[in-house]
Amino acid sequence: MRRVVITGLGTINALGNDVETSWARILRGENGIGPITRFDTSQQSVKIAAQVALDPSKHFAVPDMRKLDPFTMWALLATDEAMRDAGLDPAKADDAERERWGCIIGTGIGGITGIEEQYDGLMEKGPRRVSPHFVPKIMANAVSGQVAIKNGLLGTCFTTSSACASAGHAMGMAWRSIQWGESDLVVTGGSESATTPLSLAGFSNMKALSTRNDDPAAACRPFDKERDGFVMGEGCGVLVFEELEHARRRGARIYAEVKGYGSTDDAYHITAPEESGRGPARALRQALAHARLAPESVDYINAHGTSTPYNDAIETRAIKLVFGEHAKKLCVSSTKSMVGHLLGASAAVELVVTALSIHHGVVHPTRNYTTPDPECDLDYVPGAARQLRVRNALSNSLGFGGHNVSICIGQLDG
Repeated sequence: MRRVVITGLGTINALGNDVETSWARILRGENGIGPITRFDTSQQSVKIAAQVALDPSKHFAVPDMRKLDPFTMWALLATDEAMRDAGLDPAKADDAERERWGCIIGTGIGGITGIEEQYDGLMEKGPRRVSPHFVPKIMANAVSGQVAIKNGLLGTCFTTSSACASAGHAMGMAWRSIQWGESDLVVTGGSESATTPLSLAGFSNMKALSTRNDDPAAACRPFDKERDGFVMGEGCGVLVFEELEHARRRGARIYAEVKGYGSTDDAYHITAPEESGRGPARALRQALAHARLAPESVDYINAHGTSTPYNDAIETRAIKLVFGEHAKKLCVSSTKSMVGHLLGASAAVELVVTALSIHHGVVHPTRNYTTPDPECDLDYVPGAARQLRVRNALSNSLGFGGHNVSICIGQLDG
């Protein structure tokens, strides 16, 4: 099998609109959660989210803004950053080369912003006022299609959608596409812009969200005993996956090697995780088996860590099932404690962070971990970032539908 490495990174999230800004703030354990300012929340029971602060008009012409939902805009911008970071210019590559460049990007919900906008127009002004751009703007696969069109990516191109595991599955498929010889390079990751009145009300009425409206900075507290739900986040993460020798031939900087991928399902309940933790544990084991790594060679886990009572306890249980006594030696942290839950994009932003941890030898803290929970008794890196030589790491994603994904990346060996 061909080996796969990460050569480019891009992100937009509540802590920054690029990797450099986001990474610095994540290492400092800063807060990206605050009151929702984009729409009226007076009738909503939850009034907080981790919102992206980006003016699309500074990056896109008005005609393009009519055709692009925010989740696609953000992916286009993050792809630009990732391609620059990788030292790639599609305009300088010929068709034969770009025929082996793919694009696989995940989204959990897709263009719900555009759906709500157009529905309101339909109700107020009638069907003739629905935009002719409506369908191609809101369809989930618009994100991968538009990224491919802008960058001339002529290889395999599609979108994965599996709730909060969407980007995890996208990156797993990108890894396989390169391994199997279908592609030499794949732009991959996830994007989500679901902070809308309808989405917020839906998640809130499920009792899935934190209700700490009066203290948003303390609302997301993964693994903490006082956790009361996740916080909506938004944004995207884009990575360039590349075949190792292809990257070496062009002298690319390599952040990490993608070594393994595990994908399972609980087959239990559409929203609730199965309590034993066996489902995510099997995904962890698959990722390690593909990587041909012993559990003891893993130093860090970027956890799904949503800040919901069930998820955090069950994920902890799964880690213990796989790692046994070594679980106590692992550093485990949750990026969501700062940027919220990006749903279908969460796995991508978190793999960006995990790759940076390997590259720089430092892991970020879990914000707001102050009150230990007997059911969550691992080292969640409380307080401050920690210097750590990360040989190998796992990044976990668990989604509605019982989906479990774990991706193993690590230092390049040989």
